[in-house]
Amino acid sequence: MSLLLIRDLSVELAERPVFSGVSFELREGELVGLIGPNGAGKTTLMRAAMGLLPFSGESSLAELSPQYRARHAAWLPQQREIAWPVSVEDLVALGRLPHGTGGAEADRLAVDSALDRLQLDPLRHRDATQLSGGEQARALIARALAQESRLLLADEPIAGLDPAHQIAVMEVFADLAKEGHGLLVSLHDLGLAARHCTRLILVAEGGILADGPPAKVLVPELLARAFQITAIHEDTPDGPVFQPLRVLK
Repeated sequence: MSLLLIRDLSVELAERPVFSGVSFELREGELVGLIGPNGAGKTTLMRAAMGLLPFSGESSLAELSPQYRARHAAWLPQQREIAWPVSVEDLVALGRLPHGTGGAEADRLAVDSALDRLQLDPLRHRDATQLSGGEQARALIARALAQESRLLLADEPIAGLDPAHQIAVMEVFADLAKEGHGLLVSLHDLGLAARHCTRLILVAEGGILADGPPAKVLVPELLARAFQITAIHEDTPDGPVFQPLRVLK
């Protein structure tokens, strides 16, 4: 089942084209990594897909009414500031707002599941503003999971997390995909993208440079064009391993 359809999407900011002619479809069961160099337009693409920026072209998500869109898709932006001194549990429960009132038991189960997935249950009664930066990031991810939407768009969700929690979050995302959700996640860690994503979309040179399985996207020619790097990408008994090596001159 299709969860997001983008057709010929183009965005200009301050009268400067960011990208044009972007088209792709995201279906149930996919964990799609959105990769590309700084300034390529990954965040802009996700915000436009959500209908948060003016664009030309089509986005099936932006066409939905705000109420239905909030139930269909969860949005996790880069900004992680928690402004109110509420408990972690209450913060995560905000993800249930699109579902309205009258579902107290379903809300409780969704919050408990999200806290458990992100290993936050021991912190559920802590003041969210007193958490470390990495703990706050995980709490906001849990809030998005509590929304229980079929589609999740997350902009650099693992930035700033320690290695163990980066891996743990990516494993949670992979599990969600296996459960039938669809995820579009922007990433800078190509190693984690190679190991956990079912598909990569490489944004560079004003559009989509490549779209396919990690082994077909993380190839020397495309890495050189998009990132100006060389890398090692090998399959091992523990799964694929990708390691950038050097900057091309």
